[in-house]
Amino acid sequence: MDNSLKKREISRKRRAFRVRKKVRGTSLVPRLSVHKSNCHLYAQLIDDENGVTIAGLGTLSKQLQKTEFNRKSKAAAREIGKNLALMAKTKEIQRVIFDRGRFKYHGLIAELAKAAREAGLQF
Repeated sequence: MDNSLKKREISRKRRAFRVRKKVRGTSLVPRLSVHKSNCHLYAQLIDDENGVTIAGLGTLSKQLQKTEFNRKSKAAAREIGKNLALMAKTKEIQRVIFDRGRFKYHGLIAELAKAAREAGLQF
């Protein structure tokens, strides 16, 4: 592997761990983890104490697969945030801890967070 690729991967992992060392989810206040790839966007609620994913949603999920939200976009980010907040409310979760991972709180990540807040999640 090329040295620059190794360096980039190491930097990405460092950024993610720098954020994650301060963020821990519990069963009452789970971690809302967000991930972006080149084409898709994913979000999930994670209980770190038990190592369990409580709820998850992404542009590849069955709910969004046959809709206009099946690709990474701001509209899809808003839809994912809104639907994830509704899933959390059905499981009686009001508060979460937001984990942006290695991504800046900007653009799609900020839209997802804003939509989740508007739908009732507190963080």
